[in-house]
Amino acid sequence: MEKPSAIGRVGKVIAIVVIAVLTIYPFLTVISTSLSDSTDIANANGLVLFPLHPTLAAYQTIFAGGVVTAALLRSIVITVVGTILSLAATVGMAYGLSRRDLVFGKFILLVALFTMLFSPGIIPSFLMVKQLGLLDSYASLILPVLISAFNLVVVRSFFMNLPQELFEAARIDGAGDFRILTTVVLPLSKGVLAVVGLFYAVAYWNAFFNAMLYLNSDKWPLAMILRQYVLLGSPLNTATAGEISAPSQAIQMAVVVISLVPILLVYPFLQKYFTKGVLTGAVKG
Repeated sequence: MEKPSAIGRVGKVIAIVVIAVLTIYPFLTVISTSLSDSTDIANANGLVLFPLHPTLAAYQTIFAGGVVTAALLRSIVITVVGTILSLAATVGMAYGLSRRDLVFGKFILLVALFTMLFSPGIIPSFLMVKQLGLLDSYASLILPVLISAFNLVVVRSFFMNLPQELFEAARIDGAGDFRILTTVVLPLSKGVLAVVGLFYAVAYWNAFFNAMLYLNSDKWPLAMILRQYVLLGSPLNTATAGEISAPSQAIQMAVVVISLVPILLVYPFLQKYFTKGVLTGAVKG
């Protein structure tokens, strides 16, 4: 390859700097606004880049009322349980569909792929959840979206590209499908499982529309509370009389920060698997 010219190197540096600024600026303004008082917010017309009078009043206001804390715990439980169940169901179905001797395997795969092209719609989905008796239960946020067709295809493609000699050797030793899956396939699939698990976790964590349809307000997860704050300011009583209060803009941004922190803490540990897992499952096969 030819050595890039000076103009090319300068252009790359400029492009990287521009992308970095466009990426960091929103995070910085959100965090800074959440730490600002009313004076800083008024002087900056709503979005503060560097708070001159930093304060934690917004976070104290949020956690004093208990609404956000309870919603945060609900979101954590929903995300953890949903991700585990979705991974288990996706891995089991992907392993079965990756076996070439599965009866009606192609038909089942086509049915799964069909769901990527056509969604049932809001009214049919609501009627199905209602008929199953899942209204106002957290199962309504998990069971209807338990398996993602895209994630299923990614995991299936990965399984199909594993060396077939490993499966043959395990069967010669008398291992069944469940033992092959748990002792042979899963230890070799940490990368793709980490990526798919991240996809599921982010989807469960950020989902609010199903909660708005199926749950009462006393069971809302954090994403729904965040939506209420952003759209309506501060619709919930997070602070009682005599407690610390903060500007509505600071409270809104503080809720955004709280909703971002768990994903930001998990993502760095899975980043090294991200590109490898996606490319292995999507390109091969």
